Amino acid sequence: MKTRFDTYVNPQRPWYRTAPFYIVLAVLAIFLVVVLIAQFTGRDSASEQASGQSAASAPASDDPDAELKALIERREADDPRAIGEVDAPLVMVEWTDLRCPFCGLFSREILPTLKEEYVDTGKVRIEFRDVVYFGDRSASASAAARAAAKQDKYVDYLRAIYARAPESGHPELPDEELVEVAEEIGVPDMERFKADMKDPDLLAEVQEETAQARQLGVQGVPFFAVGSSVLAGTQPLDNFRAFLDQAIEEAS
Repeated sequence: MKTRFDTYVNPQRPWYRTAPFYIVLAVLAIFLVVVLIAQFTGRDSASEQASGQSAASAPASDDPDAELKALIERREADDPRAIGEVDAPLVMVEWTDLRCPFCGLFSREILPTLKEEYVDTGKVRIEFRDVVYFGDRSASASAAARAAAKQDKYVDYLRAIYARAPESGHPELPDEELVEVAEEIGVPDMERFKADMKDPDLLAEVQEETAQARQLGVQGVPFFAVGSSVLAGTQPLDNFRAFLDQAIEEAS
């Protein structure tokens, strides 16, 4: 899919700097809030643990992308919306819409190889952020995926949805099909799933994550980021390999 990010972006040029000026301001504002919160919450314990904090903060100061990574990476143990070790050297974040045909193409043709070569070998962790770029049915599908996540079936659910995706156009994904997919992958408690997929709190989570993606300058899906280095669109496998290999080399 063609977006202004549809070429391999040089890591020397952070992707958030290519966004319109008001988006950059929004990102900087978020960073400022994070910094202020860190300062205020750390003030009470600073005098008691000064030496420990100095040692702990040193590695973060060496990473120019530390604040951005803290914003886009979750790094949560047992996160159902991720694959790979929680302490893997790198996290690649994917923004995806369940009705996106190119996201489906990535899931079917690229992701299995990346999992084998980078995730299973402990080099990379992949975290998924399902967002809404194609209307209300996308929101419903994301809520259903998060309902599956509550029963540790999120990744299976995405894989099954994308296995059905057409090569072009956006599938409708009515509620009946969303339930059918859950049954297909063996979600243990279907009654709970049906209730959760209609939970307004899950829909609110989807909308919040979508708003954050747009603030960061993510204008289309699929979109991938490792810190400030990005890749947009479903590109050839070798492009993903080069993207991750370069990030690994820089991290080491």
